[in-house]
Amino acid sequence: MQNPGPPQSIKLDSTRALRGHGRVISALRTLCATLLLTATLGAAEPAGPQAAPAPAAELSVGDAIVLGVVEGVTEFLPISSTGHLIIANRVLGLESEAQLKDKDGQPLWHKRPTEANPDGEPLTLKLAADTYAVVIQVGAIAAVLFLYAQQLFLMVGGLFGRSSAGLRLLRNVALAFLPVVVFGLLLHDLIDQYLFSVWAVIVALVAGAILMLWAERWREARIGVGRAKGDAADLPPRNALLIGLGQCLALWPGTSRSMVTIVGGYLAGLSPAKAAEFSFLVGLPTLGGAALYKGVKSGPAMIEVFGWSNVLLGAGVASISALIAVKFLVHIISRYGLAFFAYYRLALALILTIVYLL
Repeated sequence: MQNPGPPQSIKLDSTRALRGHGRVISALRTLCATLLLTATLGAAEPAGPQAAPAPAAELSVGDAIVLGVVEGVTEFLPISSTGHLIIANRVLGLESEAQLKDKDGQPLWHKRPTEANPDGEPLTLKLAADTYAVVIQVGAIAAVLFLYAQQLFLMVGGLFGRSSAGLRLLRNVALAFLPVVVFGLLLHDLIDQYLFSVWAVIVALVAGAILMLWAERWREARIGVGRAKGDAADLPPRNALLIGLGQCLALWPGTSRSMVTIVGGYLAGLSPAKAAEFSFLVGLPTLGGAALYKGVKSGPAMIEVFGWSNVLLGAGVASISALIAVKFLVHIISRYGLAFFAYYRLALALILTIVYLL
């Protein structure tokens, strides 16, 4: 299996830029692994005398593990993690919009009624589950930090003038991240209200599969004239920004942030493996920003519903699953391109259509 290491040209520059940082990189990886183990085992520890109040709704250990596996496996594969989590929430029965109540029978609120908003925003199982799906992305982020610690230190070195390749890579990651921040903040509430549905996911799965098959044919036609060259650090700023604009399509659930970033990398002239690696790096600030935004906005409500232990367990499982999935993606896409995942998306869309029509 191919190790998703740094691109060759970056390695040459990083030899000088990262000299002396080997122990730091190893320590970072050890820390990530320790945090992962602590999160997973901590969820199974018995509650002590000072335990937090019981959750308002039941999320079984099995449910937390299922959601963690779905998040970790699908976050970096071009098959849509959000789409799969929407489906998983429905299968697990986590879509109820009935207002939850505390142990005394009093209604729970995400946002209490005010003069400006007399109806308030009730605390529901669906709201907590949607937040949970985003917050446990932290586990998937930890997996990429573990695997790509060297590139991260290279970018840090570039920031301090120690690596020109690292500085270019940091610039391109920032440019690819910027558009999704702007559009994500502007459209977040509309997306939550109108696009989190199974039918929206089905449409996006099919459209994404068609785009992937087209991109794969386009890439294969261009390989003969040397289009699949270069590293992410060597992308012109304009191309990095265009990849970021394309990433905004992934705000539609079911599209896949990884998919549109990889397709953008294809069109910019990157090989499949290098396009996938760039999608991982761009995913760090994208997923981290989404998790932070959702955590600040609805995190306390989610904890009140599900409790801390299941959140830690889901994040831990997501991290282990993502470690495996990232290696799997680089191996498959290097050998077969995007077609494998495109056909999976079409099959999934067909199955979902049959299930929901029947």
